[in-house]
Amino acid sequence: MAGYIWLYFAYAATPDTSGPFAEVCIIKHATNIPCPSCGATRSALALLHGDFLDSLYWNPIGILLLIILLATPAWVLYDLCAKKTTLQKFYFKTESFLQQKSVAIPAIILLVGNWFWNIYKGL
Repeated sequence: MAGYIWLYFAYAATPDTSGPFAEVCIIKHATNIPCPSCGATRSALALLHGDFLDSLYWNPIGILLLIILLATPAWVLYDLCAKKTTLQKFYFKTESFLQQKSVAIPAIILLVGNWFWNIYKGL
C-alpha cells in the first residue's frame, strides 16, 4: 500500500519526473552514492506520463516496478473472487527460477551494471 500511496502523491505532486517525491533513496542520502534502484520512482513517473525513453533513462527497474504495481491488485482480486492462489504459486515459481545459478548470475551482473550506470549518470 505504501508504494501505491507514494506513487500517487509523486504523480499528483509533480508534472514531470523531478520533485521532492521522486528522490527518496535512503542509501543515496546516507552515502551520496545511488543504489541500483535509484531512479525507479522517476522511471515509473515518466512511464505514467507516457515517456518511455525517459523511463528507460532513469532506471529500467522502474518499468518492471510499474508493471508489478499495476498487475498485482487485479491478480489479488481475481484470486480472492475465484478462491485460488495463482499469484502465490507464480511468486514461488518465479523465486525458484531466479535462484538457479544460470539465471541468478546474469541477473546479478545486470543489476550491478545498472548500479554502475546510475553512478555514472550521477543520480
